[in-house]
Amino acid sequence: MKLSQRLQYILEQIPPGSVLADIGSDHALLPVAAVESGRASRAVAGEVNEGPLRAARKQVADAGLADRIDVRHGNGLQVLEAGEADVITIAGMGGALIATILDEGTDKLPGVRQLVLQPNVGEDMLRKWLLHSGWVVTCEHILEEDGKIYEILTALPESQSPLSQEDLYAQVQLAGGCTLTSALHLRMGPHLVKAPNKVFFKKWQGEIAKLQSVLKQVERSELESAREKREELQRQIEQLEEVLACLQKDRP
Repeated sequence: MKLSQRLQYILEQIPPGSVLADIGSDHALLPVAAVESGRASRAVAGEVNEGPLRAARKQVADAGLADRIDVRHGNGLQVLEAGEADVITIAGMGGALIATILDEGTDKLPGVRQLVLQPNVGEDMLRKWLLHSGWVVTCEHILEEDGKIYEILTALPESQSPLSQEDLYAQVQLAGGCTLTSALHLRMGPHLVKAPNKVFFKKWQGEIAKLQSVLKQVERSELESAREKREELQRQIEQLEEVLACLQKDRP
């Protein structure tokens, strides 16, 4: 089965022999590939929408894996029993929604040894949830596919992580005098800023352009609240431009 680059990378994060739960599984491409490749011994594909649910069931049946992949209709982690899966993947949703799914399903997380998460937006919100919920981001990857930029976060329970949250989000001084604060690590990715690639710089140059566009709109207003908004936007733009310049200097 030919997976997209995004799903292929997620697949490669799953330890061999895992019991996988893929939430929001869409057409169940990932669970099928995981079981066929041996990454998963068995899997649950959870889907809330009827159309993708039917497509997932057909995909699993066509692959001859109905005895090893259970396609279930339900919202978030409600499709799971506690302790049923040891790896959970959630991809293709907003970071805030993924955080909500995990938060509402915390009773299903004991026994889970790894999360592999791919938010479309709101990566910082997801990192904050992981930080405050006892999950350490041990790996991050950023890639561009079909004109879209994706970030993939792999997280382990604090008790099983070789990294501590304190070390992961510790303030760092860069060449050129820039300071990477904990807030910037949460926003930009603590692993991504350590080894920024071309896609990372493209993403953040794009984010700066968006902020500049908003700033131009706000500058038309004479309201006091608009003045405060202008100052905050300008501060963010300057901070991000400074960090990107410093990271460019730090590159080997």
